[in-house]
Amino acid sequence: MRKQAMNRDWIATARTLSEALPYLQRYDDAIVVIKLGGHAMGSDEAMETFARDIVLMQHVGVNPVIVHGGGPMINQMLDKLEITSEFVNGKRVTDEATMEVVEMVLSGRVNKRIVQAINQQGGKAVGLSGKDANLITCDATDPALGLVGTPSEIDPSILQTLFKDDTIPVIAPLGAGRNGETYNINGDTAAGAIAAALTADRLLLLTDIDGVRNAEGDVVTELTSQTIRSMIIDGTIAGGMIPKTETALAAIDGGVRAVVILDGRAPNATLLELFTDHGAGSMIRAG
Repeated sequence: MRKQAMNRDWIATARTLSEALPYLQRYDDAIVVIKLGGHAMGSDEAMETFARDIVLMQHVGVNPVIVHGGGPMINQMLDKLEITSEFVNGKRVTDEATMEVVEMVLSGRVNKRIVQAINQQGGKAVGLSGKDANLITCDATDPALGLVGTPSEIDPSILQTLFKDDTIPVIAPLGAGRNGETYNINGDTAAGAIAAALTADRLLLLTDIDGVRNAEGDVVTELTSQTIRSMIIDGTIAGGMIPKTETALAAIDGGVRAVVILDGRAPNATLLELFTDHGAGSMIRAG
């Protein structure tokens, strides 16, 4: 039975929905590429919330594309199979034995878990890797690292076909070499390359931090490409944030309208970013 009494929470919810209208109109038929990684993939509850948000996003007119990582799951499987990895300058060397595990975990366990979560929320998702339909062709990033690849060509036609069928692509970051090799690709890099090929409206990089911080340690909500470059040069941006911001710069140079680095652990982070005035995380634009 419906309750007629109203409280402040319900009124606030109604106001939020009303204020979302301009953003719903703004993103109608827009392409949004989302890199899923970190703790946002960890728990079943977090995965369920993420999947529900993606399905809602599609229902209001957005064309979402999910690109995922899976490093911790790969490490667990390598340990279980007692496969010892070599490292060069802190980076794992991906030999053929390691690559078999990487493909099994990314295209299998991780990819299908995300697909199933979206389908359970009423969406229609399909799992792919960059090897499917020549989506991602790679060159070796560094011969010393083995089968680690950098995207050299992107053919997004399979993704456009899926959009027309209201199907959500979920992509494992693997690519095909020119001589039949399988390459492991950094998830952020793969997401950025796909977003550029689609001329996406947004690339959302879900991480375990709440955005780009300035020298004082405060999250900066809006930045330009030039500001990011300056912050890298002066050391304000350092460590693991460097490859993420470099991915953002490459995506923007490739035609993506804006990139947002945000905390994927926050509930409904993607909806807050797209459909509210205050957004979430740090937005990077050309300039």
